[in-house]
Amino acid sequence: MKLRGALLAPARGLGLAVMTLVGSITLLVLSVISIALIALGLGVFTTPHILNLVRAYANHRRLLAHEWGGITIPLPYRQLPPDVRKGVVGQVERCSLMLKDPATWRDLQWLLVDMTAGFVTAVLPAGLIAEGLFGFVLAAGVWHPVHESGDGLWYAFIPVDSQSTANSAAVLGAIWITIALAKGPELLRGHFRLSRSLLQPTHEMTLEQRVDRLTETRHDALDTSAAELRRIERDLHDGAQARLVAMGMTLGVIDAMIEKDPAKARKLLAQARESSADALTELRDLVRGIHPPVLAERGLGDAVRALALRMPLDIEVEVDLPGRAEEPVESAAYFAVSEVLTNVAKHSGAERVWLDLHYDAAAGTLRVSVTDDGKGGADVAKGTGLSGIERRLGTFDGVLAVNSPVGGPTMVTMEIPCALSSPKTSSS
Repeated sequence: MKLRGALLAPARGLGLAVMTLVGSITLLVLSVISIALIALGLGVFTTPHILNLVRAYANHRRLLAHEWGGITIPLPYRQLPPDVRKGVVGQVERCSLMLKDPATWRDLQWLLVDMTAGFVTAVLPAGLIAEGLFGFVLAAGVWHPVHESGDGLWYAFIPVDSQSTANSAAVLGAIWITIALAKGPELLRGHFRLSRSLLQPTHEMTLEQRVDRLTETRHDALDTSAAELRRIERDLHDGAQARLVAMGMTLGVIDAMIEKDPAKARKLLAQARESSADALTELRDLVRGIHPPVLAERGLGDAVRALALRMPLDIEVEVDLPGRAEEPVESAAYFAVSEVLTNVAKHSGAERVWLDLHYDAAAGTLRVSVTDDGKGGADVAKGTGLSGIERRLGTFDGVLAVNSPVGGPTMVTMEIPCALSSPKTSSS
């Protein structure tokens, strides 16, 4: 694998070097011209399209940084309002919003750096190999006609005027090639680190993104809470309330019949007793759906274990929580796990599930991972259940990550920033 990376680095670097000269220079020139034409009115229509091309070009470099260098560069762009994304508003507002985004100007700075320093760092591995091969070409006899022509010939710091000095050039060329192959991948990563310095969001931009995301998730949480309240009202109206009303009517009939037909009154009384038991069961289930008693009494770890026991799957649970989180966090984590396990049972075709729940004290994060041996293919964008989990976790600045290749296995990872209290040991 390392040999393959060493051999690919010069070719990839050469491709990046060509890309920086063609793509970065062209896009920077077009951007500058288009922005300058805003004063004449024409740039208002062209600038958003060109800036979208710049973002697509930068995103492609982010993708290459991840695939070729193992370097992740987060997206820094502000999310456009829904009416702008749908094209309801005009080009003037779209252009204004894009130009007000600090990430736009950092992209333009990156284009300038990419066509200069970025080109050098990208072409260096291939350049070292080319220089090394030139040393061998000199040693093969090319040095002689060049020297005879009267032009002074230097190879790096070696004056090539004889076969011995040409051989020295070949030795130095071998060193250049060795460096290019040994350090080529690192040189390539240096190019991507340079890109990351300008393409990643700044601290202020990251905070702004988090505020925007939290604002959006708060709205989602309010909508979800309103929907949950309507569900509870509907369940009460259609379930327990209906049974209690029926039971009251039955008791009225019993009161009228107890002296005339005691046998039938006793039969109706048994039905009323059964209806009261059913109503009590429905009320308990409703309360459990709002906040399970085991979660309130024994904490998240035991609640998740109890949840796993009720699932029709072989679930191996590992819990390592040195304390308890706040009730809203525990509730969000519990129902997120419940939704994930329900999805696994319904859709994955899995036979075994591994659930790990622990607290990362260094990061101050509650982490849950659910892995199954099912058929895979889960997608947050397609599954309303997973998107609901994402919104639930987003209320607490949490994140959801799904790795589910077709054919499996599927791993769902959830993280919620929080602090624990009442330290104690919990394990299984």
